[in-house]
Amino acid sequence: MKLSQFDYYLPDELIATYPTEDPDSDRLMVVDRKTGKIRHRKFKDIIEYFTEDDVMVFNNSTIFPSVLRGKKEKTDADIEVFLLRELNPKQRLWDVLVNPARKIRIGNKLYFNDGLVAEVIDNTTSRGRTIRFLYDGDDKSFHKLLDKLGEIPLPPYIRRSPEKIDIQRHNHLFAKVRGSIIAPSAAMHFSKLTLKKLELVGVKFTEITLHAGLGNYRNIEVEDLNKHKLDAEEMQITEETARIINQAKDNKKQICAVGTTVVKALETSTTTTSHIEPFEGWTNKFIYPPYTIKIPTMLISNFQLPKTPMLMIVASFCGYNLTMKAYEEAVKKGYRFGNYGDAMLII
Repeated sequence: MKLSQFDYYLPDELIATYPTEDPDSDRLMVVDRKTGKIRHRKFKDIIEYFTEDDVMVFNNSTIFPSVLRGKKEKTDADIEVFLLRELNPKQRLWDVLVNPARKIRIGNKLYFNDGLVAEVIDNTTSRGRTIRFLYDGDDKSFHKLLDKLGEIPLPPYIRRSPEKIDIQRHNHLFAKVRGSIIAPSAAMHFSKLTLKKLELVGVKFTEITLHAGLGNYRNIEVEDLNKHKLDAEEMQITEETARIINQAKDNKKQICAVGTTVVKALETSTTTTSHIEPFEGWTNKFIYPPYTIKIPTMLISNFQLPKTPMLMIVASFCGYNLTMKAYEEAVKKGYRFGNYGDAMLII
């Protein structure tokens, strides 16, 4: 398929820039793949679509304060450093993006508050850099300082500084493993009350870890999707999670992926028998139609922006034509789009 097939009209005012106060009241579009029927519900109604021993799979990755603001040596120019991943804890080496990249050279020193200094030691891409933090304290105090100086990242379409409500909503009930640059958003809809009701129904919860990277929001530059390569993301599926999902599959129970990152993780670890196996490593799996989803039988997703890899995963699961029909109706009905938007349940 072509990139242009995943474009659609989306008014700016439908892109949510703040989360709602009550996730149970978020709107929920329910799309039935067999009948093509579309229903409009509230998120709290989601319990009606699950029965005993169905499985919900959550991504337990959470974002960390990865945006540092500082100054370049000599020129005192403002710079923004995006911490992507720690390469070597002992040497304080990090893979980062620096903005503006054109002003940064190997050997430059970068100065932050509280006396923190970093040195650029390598160019990994045209925008990416490897930096070494010049810090003599222990690991605990170092990471505590990074958390103090850093800001949590917001999607590029949210043009404001992070606020307390952003931190509260990103720390959803399953967020526990630090590492994502872009927060997995589908789980933000779940309140303690809704989870308790699902638990009383007999729904089982299990978790994977996939640290979502900036590649999800980087513009795809090629029309032919076969020529696009996603950035690799670190992920893990434990033996216990694999066992729970495979047992549900063998018993013909529903397996619901809570978010497109969960779909990516499950499809990465799929076996030839359409089961999954434990996995620890990296994935750059790019899912787009006509890819056939093998593991999840249901999907909860936010409404994704045009031309994004997340929209392509939704279309692979739901079917391209039905997805675009549902998105057209979502625009007409005024649903909220993006990480803080409303939800979609595909059954």
